[in-house]
Amino acid sequence: MTDVSAAPKNCSVARTLDIVADPWTFLVLREAWFGVRRFDHFRTNLGMPRGTLTSRLQHLVTEGLFKRVKYQEVPTRFEYKLADKGANLYSSMLVLMFWGDRWLAGPEGPPLLFRHNLCGHICHAEVICSHCRDQISIRHVSYYPGPGAGAAQTSSRRQMRRSSKPENFVKQRACSVARTMQIIGDRWTFLLLREAFFGVHRFDEVRRNLGISTNILSNRLNRLLDHDLFERRRYAINPERFEYRFTEKGRELYASMVSLMRWGDRWLAGAAGPPLIVHHDTCRHDLEPLIVCSHCHTEINMREMSYEPGPGATGDIRGPTPIHSDSVATGT
Repeated sequence: MTDVSAAPKNCSVARTLDIVADPWTFLVLREAWFGVRRFDHFRTNLGMPRGTLTSRLQHLVTEGLFKRVKYQEVPTRFEYKLADKGANLYSSMLVLMFWGDRWLAGPEGPPLLFRHNLCGHICHAEVICSHCRDQISIRHVSYYPGPGAGAAQTSSRRQMRRSSKPENFVKQRACSVARTMQIIGDRWTFLLLREAFFGVHRFDEVRRNLGISTNILSNRLNRLLDHDLFERRRYAINPERFEYRFTEKGRELYASMVSLMRWGDRWLAGAAGPPLIVHHDTCRHDLEPLIVCSHCHTEINMREMSYEPGPGATGDIRGPTPIHSDSVATGT
């Protein structure tokens, strides 16, 4: 893997996180992926304050992940259906969920199981190279600047007041992707992980690349150490200095990073194109990642999935439950 000492600041992962790295926004999206469309159902399922839900729904409509569709004339009522942009993010959610199932579900097992209706098997999401069909590993990639490389432009998006409570990610519906986001779901933590994937391991280098304050960086590093995603390795004695290196648990998050980058490159890069190109050293092609069913290795489509209770399920999860096709708006 190439050591990128000055990682590109213009990054599709950062753009993606600008939209979804907020517990309430993430939870609204998750409910939509499970087929919820109406305001009162979102509110009942999540226990969200009305004003908070309204702002998140407006945010997702503005960003093009939802479409607001009228379903009743008198009184006027609207549903919030997934646009193609929102539905396409679903497979990245499954990649995060599989990591959470492996590392966070505990001895009771995962709370949810997903069935690929195309092949009929319970499966998980795998990220593979579209050229050689091998699974993606952090050890077999390198990077170079893409056509959209350069300093990130100042976002014109309205900044919302984000929740600072990680426990909000696991409200109501138990699932491993929520547990995953509870650990890594704030923007700074994910960008810190990104720097480590690019080969940046030292405190001062990370702080310079991200423009992050010392206290926030220390806090996020300690969180990643506490959850065993990083380990400290001393590289100088006088004065004592440490690098922050991935554990196996942390390295396996790489597939999630690639899947979010893939989504951001497709939907957010704009006319300039992707800011960063990932090269798959195994087959010597630029990486075009595919998110596929672990059983039949067909690309995952939200409309072809259903879910059912897993061995770690709690509460009332009925199944098997299809992801309703009418949850996705047509003509987008």
